[in-house]
Amino acid sequence: MSTPSDPVTRDASPVPFAGPRVSLYSDEFAADPLRAYGEMRSRYGSLVPVELAPGVPATLVVGYRAALRILNDPDHFPSDPRIWQQSVSADCPVLPVLQWRPAAPRNSGADHERYRGATTSALDGVNLHALQGVVERTAVSLINTFCSRGSADLVGEYAAPLAFEIVNAILGCPPQISRKAAAATAAIFDGVDAGEANRMFDEAVLELVRLKHTEPGDDITTRLWRDAGRFDEFEMMHQVLALYGVGMGPLPGLVINSLRLILSDDRFGEGVLGGAKSTRDAVDEVLFTDPPLPNASVTYPRHPVLIDGTWLPAHQPVVISLTGCNNDPDIGGGYRAGNRAHLAWGAGPHACPAKSLAYLIAQSAVEQLLDALPEVELAVAADELIWRPGALHRTLAELPVVFPPSPPLNIP
Repeated sequence: MSTPSDPVTRDASPVPFAGPRVSLYSDEFAADPLRAYGEMRSRYGSLVPVELAPGVPATLVVGYRAALRILNDPDHFPSDPRIWQQSVSADCPVLPVLQWRPAAPRNSGADHERYRGATTSALDGVNLHALQGVVERTAVSLINTFCSRGSADLVGEYAAPLAFEIVNAILGCPPQISRKAAAATAAIFDGVDAGEANRMFDEAVLELVRLKHTEPGDDITTRLWRDAGRFDEFEMMHQVLALYGVGMGPLPGLVINSLRLILSDDRFGEGVLGGAKSTRDAVDEVLFTDPPLPNASVTYPRHPVLIDGTWLPAHQPVVISLTGCNNDPDIGGGYRAGNRAHLAWGAGPHACPAKSLAYLIAQSAVEQLLDALPEVELAVAADELIWRPGALHRTLAELPVVFPPSPPLNIP
């Protein structure tokens, strides 16, 4: 007999969903996802038929309790996408993000434990006090490039380069390799020959991996090498690539979304600057309502599985909507001060292992900017800000601000 924590499975495939699926890649969805999640829940319940890209079906989980069941059941819901990716075209726009790699997020079982254990150990070796100093120096150096101008785009001129520099620092990436990775990253985001740009980026990361094999240091890449025989060179490259992926996507997104909240919401703008609320309060509000990875923790059922009265097809993506689940009315919905029970860091065996580092970097980056430019404000109305479309991220294309020009700061 099945129980609520034991999903029903069967060998035969259920009848495919026949109705229209909700698009997660439209501009309309990107503009107001909270409204969209509410409408999905009203129409479908906790499990929603969606498209991640044209012709790419998936199930989006917007129920908090259903999400926890799935996240804590890797036997029924493994994260290995290899069977699924055989069914999509090579030019599928979400394939580069979801495709299999020899790293913890895209593996299950013993391979996941091996990759996850090494990554966690390497991250745990980061000196948080030293990292705080790196963030502060990097932030001030970037602020100095635009503080005398009186205006800036905090996406392209602050959050993105700051996150990239911090990730390079903790990976032990020297400037000559960092410049190659930065050029490849710029080409990727500009859409200039994405295939060639990805090849350039892989080459830069491989160069870093080889360097740290012969010239070790006090950094994550060296610690990943430390267990002799644990990884081959290809696996090592993908451990580092996975960390770069976090640094170039969710991390700057968390900084930007937190700054947007503080600059557009009086509860936090006046509260943080006046001392009534902490930067951590603003960051946690974002993690509840507007996390940079709104739809993540993708799994692929080995067999058709029945959850909450809905059959989930075998090998079709099941995507946890972290934002939708955090705002599920069944658990109260919305943010409550001091409550950090959101799913933005995931749950179960694939929960984010870099949580403490991400909190430190995001909080420090926000605080440095507000301390240096206390009169900063949005250059446009909050509802005129443009969100980048996409099913798997939630971030602004730009965050234009203005402030009274000020002289450069002393770098600590």
